[in-house]
Amino acid sequence: MGFILEVKNLSASFGSHTVVKNVSLSVTAEQVTAIIGPSGCGKSTFLRCINRMHEVVHGASIAGDILLNGESVYGKDVDPVSIRRRVGMVFQKPTPFPTMTIYNNVAVGLRLNGLKKQALLDEQVEVSLVKVALWDEVKDRLSQPGTSLSGGQQQRLCIARALAVNPEILLLDEPTSALDPMSSGKIEELLRELKKNYTIVIVTHNMQQAARISDTTGFFLMGELIEFDATKKIFTTPIDTRTEDYITGRFG
Repeated sequence: MGFILEVKNLSASFGSHTVVKNVSLSVTAEQVTAIIGPSGCGKSTFLRCINRMHEVVHGASIAGDILLNGESVYGKDVDPVSIRRRVGMVFQKPTPFPTMTIYNNVAVGLRLNGLKKQALLDEQVEVSLVKVALWDEVKDRLSQPGTSLSGGQQQRLCIARALAVNPEILLLDEPTSALDPMSSGKIEELLRELKKNYTIVIVTHNMQQAARISDTTGFFLMGELIEFDATKKIFTTPIDTRTEDYITGRFG
């Protein structure tokens, strides 16, 4: 297993305000990497740089580079849309498309990628919903709106939508923060299962969650990557006192 993602001297700004400062790290394929740190320390911006969502904000800029399977995400001839296809994104609040059925929420990316054959669409929608353990719960109501599902189901639907186009990496920005503990537990279980076939980078405020589900953890503070190591090491013997202070609840 090599590095699927290499971040090199990445800085990200909004106008003159730099929110990610010279971050370098490498993500191993088929692992869960957690990004932790207090609010406003650049975690979400870092995530959005990976799939080129940062640049859609007015006045946003980046310096440095990100390599996905050895190729620059920010190369001169690289289409941002193709990157967003290869790097799926799931947000903090479940965001099913409100005007679409459960079925169409999953099928939308496949159709945008040119898949028109109904039998193939049906197959891929089912496969994606099975992957997120949602198929049995929704197979008889695929024509109902995605918003008719519970919060936890909606978030799993959003993960199914991201997985349908077969991304190389899945980014999750605090995917359980709007969910109850039971739904959060289901998402964590799902992520443990998905890492057998996908590389996952998750931003979380929940330290216990990071400890439970991730293989490696990066601690961000004031836009800087303070420490990046195996999760067990970060949580038991961190090198930097600031990491230890944050993990033991002295701030943040």
